Amino acid sequence: MAQPLIKKDDDRDDEADYSPFMGIEKGAVLQEARVFHDPQLDPRRCSQVITKLLYLLNQGETFTKIEGTEVFFAVTKLFQSKETGLRRMVYLIIKELSPSSDEVIIVTSSLMKDMNSKNDMYKANAIRVLCRITEGTLLTQIERYLKQAIVDKNPVVASAALVSGIHLLQTNPEIVKRWSNEVQEAVQSRAALVQFHALALLHQIRQNDRLAVIKLVTSLTRGTVRSPLAQCLLIRYTSQVIRESGTNNQVGDRPFYDYLEGCLRHKAEMVIFEAARAITELNGVTSRELTSAITVLQLFLSSSKPVLRFAAVRTLNKVAMTHPTAVTNCNIDMESLISDQNRSIATLAITTLLKTGNESSVDRLMKQITNFMSDIADEFKIVVVEAIRSLCLKFPLKYRSLMNFLSNILREEGGFEYKKAIVDSIVILIRDIPDAKESGLLHLCEFIEDCEFTYLSTQILHFLGIEGPKTADPSKYIRYIYNRVILENATVRAAAVVTLARFSNEVEQLKPRILVLLKRCLFDSDDEVRDRATMLLDENNKEFVFGSLDVPLVNLETSLKNYEPSEEPFDITSVPKELKSQPLADKKAPGKKPTGLGAPPVVPASVDTYEKLLSSVPEFLSYGKLFKSSAPVELTEAETEYSVNVVKHIFDGHIVFQYNCTNTIPEQLLENV
Repeated sequence: MAQPLIKKDDDRDDEADYSPFMGIEKGAVLQEARVFHDPQLDPRRCSQVITKLLYLLNQGETFTKIEGTEVFFAVTKLFQSKETGLRRMVYLIIKELSPSSDEVIIVTSSLMKDMNSKNDMYKANAIRVLCRITEGTLLTQIERYLKQAIVDKNPVVASAALVSGIHLLQTNPEIVKRWSNEVQEAVQSRAALVQFHALALLHQIRQNDRLAVIKLVTSLTRGTVRSPLAQCLLIRYTSQVIRESGTNNQVGDRPFYDYLEGCLRHKAEMVIFEAARAITELNGVTSRELTSAITVLQLFLSSSKPVLRFAAVRTLNKVAMTHPTAVTNCNIDMESLISDQNRSIATLAITTLLKTGNESSVDRLMKQITNFMSDIADEFKIVVVEAIRSLCLKFPLKYRSLMNFLSNILREEGGFEYKKAIVDSIVILIRDIPDAKESGLLHLCEFIEDCEFTYLSTQILHFLGIEGPKTADPSKYIRYIYNRVILENATVRAAAVVTLARFSNEVEQLKPRILVLLKRCLFDSDDEVRDRATMLLDENNKEFVFGSLDVPLVNLETSLKNYEPSEEPFDITSVPKELKSQPLADKKAPGKKPTGLGAPPVVPASVDTYEKLLSSVPEFLSYGKLFKSSAPVELTEAETEYSVNVVKHIFDGHIVFQYNCTNTIPEQLLENV
């Protein structure tokens, strides 16, 4: 239902928010539609009612079968009016109502009469409506008129027929394909829109025939296309042919490259940009091929038109991901865009500079970004944070200034996703840059002192429990962790208890003092916190909680699911220690690996099992410590009588392949494997 009617206040400043459609209701509009039956039609009043009906339909309002039929039949009476504006509204409402096949017959004769009218506006709109509402049987009757319309001298009529052909190609392709000769003739039209629509339709007709598409592109790249819109389409089709050709990437060997390069000197800006973008997106594009395109994009960076500046900087941003050195020449121009009024342009300029900048320019960029961050929305800030993370990994020696920048913006106001992006970046820098660990952990500790997001607090506490005990002075983190036990909600308190216990387990000299803190947690108001403290204070549980399991977690989970409660307690020794591989049929497609706090541990869960197994073989003792073991990879189909999978074990100087052979038929026994 529409919003209630609000009186427009002439003194209001926000007049842009006022809508003439505010407060209209379907029932009231259907009552107003009775004016269509008046003997003396009022064209202006009828147009207003149709406008309201179109508004309701476009807002998602649905008409019942009876309501739709009544409105449709009422609208058909308006064909008797000769008023041009009202006739155009009639065409629009008929298209939107989408009448059923038995109702279409009512207006077919009127529309066909308009299609043969001398009034080009009537002719063009009648073609659009007929092709929208009619079925295949009627199309064969009007096909002759549609062919004539395609080559009509009036561009409006020709474009209407061509656009209708594009829509009809989805439902009646056989009919449209018979229009190839007329469409081919329309491609040579002098009217810009006609040439554009004709080229789009001709390509769709031939798109499944690769040789026909190549022939079309070859003939048109010789200079017969005048329309800038059609030229842009042709550039896209040309780049598609280049991608599918799969030839050499060297200049001269790539087909149609000269045409793309020639388009960089076109008069129309849209053609120049489309050609530059096509060149940058070519597979295996070389620095030599990129030079001309980047030169053109560099000129666009100083354009007075915001759309050109945005298009250029966005394209350069993509190029910087694969060819950062090729974009370096544009850095001076992009630095001037940091202060651009359009925040999207400024954000793209900054992220591009962060990708292409060298080590000496990092500090200067950080000063510019600091002033910029307060003016943009969180979604743009996240993009900048991710670019800074990549820059820090690229120049590890600059971690101090970049880490300080991340810690400063972490203290500022922001939403959850923005804060999580910053925390994830700091965590990744701590993991990948050893020198950044101490300062990074302290920044995280300061953040949880005043963190409003429970998820981030618990994740940081877990990360502190893993990395904190490995630092030179673990005791300095205890104060921050215990403050969470005193000041936070139950979820964060429970996470802090586990983190304290982890420090107690791994740092022997801190154990007596931490045990005192854990005993205080026994009187916590929340049962989860009390239970965790009780369990962690029991020395017998430390091995289970913090030690490594001798069994794979997958097998433990399966055994626990299959365990039926009884007087006999669950025996962990009954869990099989061999890791069962996943059948091929059940394997899922690999997804994007999470990073930051949500990333899984680098070491797989079954590494201890593998390490013990390999150390029992004397030949492997000289290989040293096991670095990593892969997940099992199936070598046989799931339906065979035996399954074989392989696990790769990586050592410093050796790779060991472990083949697991499992018999799937109990009646058979495998020998001499």
